[in-house]
Amino acid sequence: MTTYAFSHATAIQEQLACLQHCLDPTTIGQLGPIHKGARCWEIGAGAGSIAAYLADQVGPTGHVLATDIDISQLDHLGKRTNVTVVGHDITTLTAPDPGPYDLIHARLVLLHLPQRHDILPRLANHLTPGGLLVIEEFDCTQPPTLTQSTSSTDQELVTRVIGAILATLESNGADLAWARHVPEAMRTAGLVDITTTTTLHTGPGGSPAARLHAINARQLAAHLTGRGITDTDLDRFHTLMHHPDTTVSLYPQVSTRGRRPTDQPPAIPGRAS
Repeated sequence: MTTYAFSHATAIQEQLACLQHCLDPTTIGQLGPIHKGARCWEIGAGAGSIAAYLADQVGPTGHVLATDIDISQLDHLGKRTNVTVVGHDITTLTAPDPGPYDLIHARLVLLHLPQRHDILPRLANHLTPGGLLVIEEFDCTQPPTLTQSTSSTDQELVTRVIGAILATLESNGADLAWARHVPEAMRTAGLVDITTTTTLHTGPGGSPAARLHAINARQLAAHLTGRGITDTDLDRFHTLMHHPDTTVSLYPQVSTRGRRPTDQPPAIPGRAS
């Protein structure tokens, strides 16, 4: 099983909504043109916005497999005849359906999982010749900063709280620098045409970018207090993330794309066509 630090029960809807608002435009751009009839696998589907987008692109002759450990936010996809939703733990190194797939996408998934170096080549093996693997992660070596505030004390507080959040994630198996290692991992897996794009999102207090930090801190509050963050600290952090005079950045969104060579058949046999 995974060691994912964030609770699936507390504020998950708001957390996923903020992530979708901030990250979906970049993700959609990275997925590129998707042909009708394509088969896609969306890993860590969350609240399903990207799975729904893919379903629209592939049309009735295509298919989207949407997987996540927690599929409680994906009921709306059940109305789509070209989407299959499956509760699935990617750390098992198996696929609910071997494919092969024209596109596989995972966002903010592998960085949390100690098995990441085993998972990525397995995903590459499920691609069709010329199929695209898109891995998107936060670069947590560049933590968010408070770029506008009336107090240096507030800036120090944000640094401490974010540092405690990152320490908690790392203690649960996250690799804070994984986003920087994805291109080499794709090369090792035999993929070609590898490109990486980094996008930085900023917003004022109360924006989805700022609220996401407040939600993350609230979800991890029990862990943060064990790292020296007090209830008073958390209250002030929450206030800052909602104050209109505050400007804060997210972690950089790093999108890496790689293709399976066109002359290389899938390594894992799929269903008969």
